[in-house]
Amino acid sequence: MNFPSAPIQEIKDELLAKQQVRLFVKREDLIHPTIKGNKWYKLKYNLEEAKKQGLNKLLTFGGAFSNHIYATASAGNLFGFQTIGIIRGEAHLPLNPILSHARDYGMELHYLDRTAYRQKTEERFINQLKKEFGDFYLIPEGGTNALAVKGTAEILENIDFSYQYVCCACGTGGTMAGLVRFASEKNDSIAEKNIEVLGFSVLKGVFLEKEVKKLLIEVYKNQTLPTVEDFNGDDYNTKWSIAHDYHFGGYAKTTSELLDFVSSFNQKYQIPIEPIYTGKLFYGIFDKVQKGYFARNSVILAIHSGGVYGEG
Repeated sequence: MNFPSAPIQEIKDELLAKQQVRLFVKREDLIHPTIKGNKWYKLKYNLEEAKKQGLNKLLTFGGAFSNHIYATASAGNLFGFQTIGIIRGEAHLPLNPILSHARDYGMELHYLDRTAYRQKTEERFINQLKKEFGDFYLIPEGGTNALAVKGTAEILENIDFSYQYVCCACGTGGTMAGLVRFASEKNDSIAEKNIEVLGFSVLKGVFLEKEVKKLLIEVYKNQTLPTVEDFNGDDYNTKWSIAHDYHFGGYAKTTSELLDFVSSFNQKYQIPIEPIYTGKLFYGIFDKVQKGYFARNSVILAIHSGGVYGEG
C-alpha cells in the first residue's frame, strides 16, 4: 500500500529572503485525490493490520466535518473494506459534502449524541458496538494510534536535501510523533544534523506534548531498547516542541486576521490551505520567521498535511 512521493515546492518571499531562510513545502495534499496528506499515513498500517486479522470491516469515529471520516471511507472503497462511521451529533439532511462523500463511497453512517459519543474509548461501549455491527477493526477518532505513528514517520523518507527544521500542524499529535520518531531513530545521518521538529497546535490548551509522549511510548511497547520502563517519551536525540500561540481561539476557531492570511497565501503561492490546520501552521511559520526564531541560512521543511476538504 503505497502512493507516489509528495512533490516538494519552495516558497519564495521577501520576508524569507530578508531573514535568510528558505521554506519548502512537502505537498502531501497531492498524493491522492481523496486520501490526502497525513490521513493516508495514519491509515496505511492500520489497514494492513486489519487484513492480517482477517477483518474486512472498519469502524471509526468523527465529527460531521471530519477529514478522517472522509479519508477512511475513501480508503475502504479503494482497498475493499466495509466502513462504518460513528458520527458525533444528530443527523442533518441534506448531508454536508464530507458525509455525502463518505456515504457515496460506501460508508454506513450512524449518529450519536455528544454524551454517548464521549464513551467511544470505553471497552463496554466498544463491545456494544460489536454486538450491533459484528466484528470490526477499530480505528480511533482522527486515526491516531501507534500504527499511525509508524506511518507518519515515513513522511520524511526519501528527501534528498538537508533541512534544519520540520514544521507541522498538530491536532491529535500523531503526525508530530511520527516526525520526531523518524528524525530521532530511523535515519542516523539526518539525526546527526540536529533537526528540530516544531509543531503548531490548532487546539486551545497545553496538553499535546503529553499526547505525543504517550504515542511514542506506545510505539516502543514491543521493543527492548529502550525498555518501556526506561523510556518516558523524552529519550530522543532530536529537539522538538509545540507552539501554542497560533490556535486563534481553539479547534475550528478563526479570526479575520487568519482568514485574510489564508486568502492571501492561496493567491500569492498557489498552494491551497485552510483555516483549520494548514492556515494556522503557515501563519505560525511566517510569524516565527519575522521574529527571528529560525537560524539564518537554515532550511525549513513544512508538511502540508492536507486538510482542505473538511474541518477535522
